[in-house]
Amino acid sequence: MPKKHRFLPHLQPEQIARIQDEGLRWTVAHAAKGSPYYRKKFKEAGVDPAGIRGLDDLRALPFTTAQDLQEGYPLPLLSVPEEEVVRIHASSGTTGKRKVLAYTQNDIETWKEMFARCYELAGLTPRDRVQICVGYGLWTAGSGFQLGCEHFGAMAVPVGPGMLDIQLQMLVDMRTTCLCSTASMALLMGEEVERHGLRDKLALKRCIFGSEAHTPKMRRQFERALGLEASFDISGMTELYGPGAGLECEARNGIHYWADLYIVEILDPATLEPVEPGKVGEMVVTSLRKEAAPLVRYRTRDLTRLLPGACSCGLCLPRHDRIQGRSDDMFIFRGVNVYPGQIAAVLEKFREFSSEYQICLRRKEGLDHMKVRLERLPGAEGDPDALAKAVSDEIRRQILVRGEVEVLVPGALPRSFSKTKRVVDDRDKE
Repeated sequence: MPKKHRFLPHLQPEQIARIQDEGLRWTVAHAAKGSPYYRKKFKEAGVDPAGIRGLDDLRALPFTTAQDLQEGYPLPLLSVPEEEVVRIHASSGTTGKRKVLAYTQNDIETWKEMFARCYELAGLTPRDRVQICVGYGLWTAGSGFQLGCEHFGAMAVPVGPGMLDIQLQMLVDMRTTCLCSTASMALLMGEEVERHGLRDKLALKRCIFGSEAHTPKMRRQFERALGLEASFDISGMTELYGPGAGLECEARNGIHYWADLYIVEILDPATLEPVEPGKVGEMVVTSLRKEAAPLVRYRTRDLTRLLPGACSCGLCLPRHDRIQGRSDDMFIFRGVNVYPGQIAAVLEKFREFSSEYQICLRRKEGLDHMKVRLERLPGAEGDPDALAKAVSDEIRRQILVRGEVEVLVPGALPRSFSKTKRVVDDRDKE
């Protein structure tokens, strides 16, 4: 018998399929009725909303993109009368205007329910104290973590990002048991805890982290520094309510996502055709219950893969792998497509270095140059020049490009309270 949960649904595949069929029909009909944008989009694609019966018709629907949201500023995709909107949140676009998403009260209720699932899946109880170290305001992060925490019934300690002195004070004085942050912030907090010799004064047991791609080395580093029993990767995006769209279980074998609330497709980002099972592609999502700003085949640009089979935790909800980067994070270096995560994967093989790295691109006399800057771990041995050559050679073998490698002292690279900027591309400036 599966373990009973207050918030987590135990759904079998056939139940999920029925929910998705019904939710897709409702979403398409709702969007077509309430949104001029979607009515136009469906018409241009030759789609009759009444003809959409379920998952078998999903691929007939057109895609929605971040550009569509920016062009529809300030309230894109709006599918309800404005008087039903109770809140907005926004995220920054890579260029141009922010992506603003509207919420009805039912949207807020759905969001807090799915976030409570995350806390439950991470093994928290109402006796936990949850320190929230992510941004509040227009961003979804802080509001989502707090909304879900209060609905779940744990104590929220809403510090927000930065303010390291206050963060450390709250960790110690409030006996915080769960930290919620980006992976970069968790790493920074771990370094500060070690620097001040505070680990024995902490009650921390768990960390829920997300918002950026991370490496196993980065995770091990902050788990050790903070003295954690476990950490959990959380998924989400402003377009899909916010953080809380899924979480790892204690098996740490992929992220369980809420398939009763949205559909996931994994497509080749170039052809937009489904990839083979288990292959990495771009995640495309379709909401099943969103009222104010429904999503129809929204291209997230996040790269991941679906994980087949049942999870050992007993939860039947499907899983996808951790986010391995973004399709629009790719840069072209001397004719080769390179993702930052490929560099990070190479660095995993070298015990002498921390998880921090930076890729610097510049152009000199018409030729592109790449420098990978790395930090040595405290006490790591080995000649810096020999280590740099070994890393450079491995990058050449694995990625088929050659770049300079610079070995730095511990702590030399910039730290971030939110997402760490891994690529500094100055080629256009030259």
